[in-house]
Amino acid sequence: MDVLPELIDGFGTVLEPQNLLYAAIGVLLGTFVGVLPGIGPALTIALLLPLTFNFDDPIGAFILFAGIYFGGMYGGSTTSILLNTPGESASVATALEGHEMAKRGRAGPALATAAIGSFVAGTIGIVLLTFLARPVAELAVQLQPPDYFALTVLAFASVTALVGSSLIRGGIALGLGLAIGLVGIDQVSGQSRLTFGIGQLEAGVDIVLVAVGLFAVGEAIYVAARLRKAGQDEIVPVSGSKTLSREDFRRSWRPWLRGTALGFPFGAMPTGGAEIPTFLSYATERRLATGKAKDEFGSGAIEGVAGPEAANNAAFTGVLVPLLTIGIPTSATAAILVAAFQIFDLQPGPQLFAQEPDLVWALIASLYVGNVMLLLLNLPLVRLWVKVLEIPRPTLSAAILVFATLGVYSISGSPSEVLIMYAIGALGFFMRRFDFPIAPVILGVILGPLMEAQFRRTLLVSDGELSALVERPFALIVLILAVLAVVGPAVFGGARRIRGLGDED
Repeated sequence: MDVLPELIDGFGTVLEPQNLLYAAIGVLLGTFVGVLPGIGPALTIALLLPLTFNFDDPIGAFILFAGIYFGGMYGGSTTSILLNTPGESASVATALEGHEMAKRGRAGPALATAAIGSFVAGTIGIVLLTFLARPVAELAVQLQPPDYFALTVLAFASVTALVGSSLIRGGIALGLGLAIGLVGIDQVSGQSRLTFGIGQLEAGVDIVLVAVGLFAVGEAIYVAARLRKAGQDEIVPVSGSKTLSREDFRRSWRPWLRGTALGFPFGAMPTGGAEIPTFLSYATERRLATGKAKDEFGSGAIEGVAGPEAANNAAFTGVLVPLLTIGIPTSATAAILVAAFQIFDLQPGPQLFAQEPDLVWALIASLYVGNVMLLLLNLPLVRLWVKVLEIPRPTLSAAILVFATLGVYSISGSPSEVLIMYAIGALGFFMRRFDFPIAPVILGVILGPLMEAQFRRTLLVSDGELSALVERPFALIVLILAVLAVVGPAVFGGARRIRGLGDED
């Protein structure tokens, strides 16, 4: 199998001293920003995305971002356990038992099982990615415009339906993203769309402005607005042992494997997402618990940390399968990685393996290296990350705004783009304030133009016949799945409520 020689070449690139330094910086930087309260991997990468413009070679940039990707995920578990403040919805399940363990004086074992579980799940997930990526990419080469159109619809439907508390809010967020993605010159007619006579918008809205504005600026303003009401949360100190005892390891290794088995398939599907597998893992561990573990659930069971954290990491690794092979991001974090590709005029997808094999295999090899670095560097640095959590919230919000402003201004030197970023940041603040999900906006901005292009190609080839969108079996099946993704939660939720009323009677 020619995968192994290519992977070895990728390791040869990553193990060069300069690239190893990039990997280490990415891991530390990602963990540092990811540990900050309320900041998840998506915000971490969005905040650091302007760094990409300083690289002439995309390989070094993506090695850095691979480290940031994994570091941001690890940092989120630290915040969830010690502060009970998940940086994203996928970390909520970890916080349920992890914070209870910390309050009982077992923060060390909770952080250790999260770190080792992330390493185990990440390693297995990267191995599966290594051997699945090329076959899936070869199949993706055979996809036609109707198939890609259907895949984008499925990505929109699944993320809109599964992220956030309301399908209506998710749909509005997606509409905003699609509208932003359509701003600029229409590539077919050459007419301006949604520019309102503003010359700076003729080239469209840069995805970096959208990502940094929504995640970094919007989040900073939202946190600052709640400071007087919320105050500073109490950090649980890390005391006692910071390693797993033999009993802790015995109770953790099966949840690590079960969490990985649940997380990777969900992440690798075009629907993507880590929320479902993390809560499935938590429910599974709670159902399988016996004896002492069963009594501890709700008050700090280590299985409730090990399983969801492994599922979370495995799902995030699985998300790279549709991203690299068919160019479809299925999470906000993956969507921002697409923005990093676009900075270098690269489009993730099946052609990437043929056109940029050195980049692809160096990226995959860097995931192995970054995963090992996380385990070796971060467990000894737990007390440092606790100190990071003590940064006052006003200082943190101000630093995020300054960093975001300098980063965006350094890209183009244009004050108007900084103003656009802050306008998008204000939009992000109101979305957070009124509980609108952010992920559909990012996906709409990135996938909207792709969906439009594939839709137009389909109609062009079929002389305007809409039936061409469902003539191919693959496209028809994917569109049916998209409908189920939207209708399913409402139907099952309604059935559950009816069943509950029947039980009350």
